[in-house]
Amino acid sequence: MTSAEIANKLPKDFIWGFATASFQIEGSANVDGRGKSICDDFSKQPGKTMDGRDGDVATDSYRLWKEEIALLAQYGVKSCRFSSSWSRIIALGGRNDPVNPKGIALYSNFINALLEHHIIPFVVALHGRYGGWSNKDEIVQDYVRYAKVCFQAFRD
Repeated sequence: MTSAEIANKLPKDFIWGFATASFQIEGSANVDGRGKSICDDFSKQPGKTMDGRDGDVATDSYRLWKEEIALLAQYGVKSCRFSSSWSRIIALGGRNDPVNPKGIALYSNFINALLEHHIIPFVVALHGRYGGWSNKDEIVQDYVRYAKVCFQAFRD
């Protein structure tokens, strides 16, 4: 089946797009105030990832996002689902820990560039952080704070 045939079977208002996950693409693990995530340690354990790769560089999207958005626009992409990295926005992850302005700026600029290229952003507040979800009483309160920071920073 060709892509045109598939497209004809979908509703006319179906939105074609791309999706990414911050840890898998961003890289720059120790840049601009990003804290450690649970994925950092996990990916460095032997046998846990393909070819022993980790997220330190990934696809280097942290540095190359402008070029990537230009490619998405060139391809005619209509939407982009991406995740914000908790450890890039609140490096230590806690509800009383400081917000990293460089992390906020990255995602704000990314969203604005998508919109400038007529690409609809779908933001996922990534839920992985160092320490995981083992202490639900604490993590829920921390995640609520993280989600509020994201909603306030990116609501425009």
